[in-house]
Amino acid sequence: MKKKVIFILIVLLSLFGLAACSGDSEQAAEEEQAADTVTTASLVSEESAFREAVSSDGRWIIAALNDLTFEEAITVEGEFYNGGDSENDLYRKIAAYAQDDERNITDRYTITAPEMIIKSPNTRFQAGTFVGDIIVEANGFSLYDGTVEGNIYYAAEEYQDSAEITEDSEVTGSIEIRN
Repeated sequence: MKKKVIFILIVLLSLFGLAACSGDSEQAAEEEQAADTVTTASLVSEESAFREAVSSDGRWIIAALNDLTFEEAITVEGEFYNGGDSENDLYRKIAAYAQDDERNITDRYTITAPEMIIKSPNTRFQAGTFVGDIIVEANGFSLYDGTVEGNIYYAAEEYQDSAEITEDSEVTGSIEIRN
């Protein structure tokens, strides 16, 4: 009888130990998933998802999966870090393109809106086309291998001085400071 009681206690303690360990694993998995959601890109195929992704509650990188059209202005705002890691530099990226496993561009997308207002520091618009005007109200804006079918207006000279438009980019309208 004593052996049966000891055996049952060992089984119960083992089950309790396994349950406790799996709880820790589940908690660790939840924490890892929460960290991944901060660092991963926001893949968007709808206007509402894009608008949320570029908001101050959005992500550091927004990757369009198709052309998007907006009737109202888009505002890119909030402070985000490269890779979603606050140890890195401030950085925001709008990727209007698709790429393969070797990072070769396979498709380019067009985002259309009356204007896109850039309030996030170091925002990069890359490899797609924006149809409308871009209003820059932050330092470090860059147009990288992209096209703006419209104008780029800087709200201050310091924003224009800190901006970069790469040689493989095109702006069909004017580029100027507008107060």
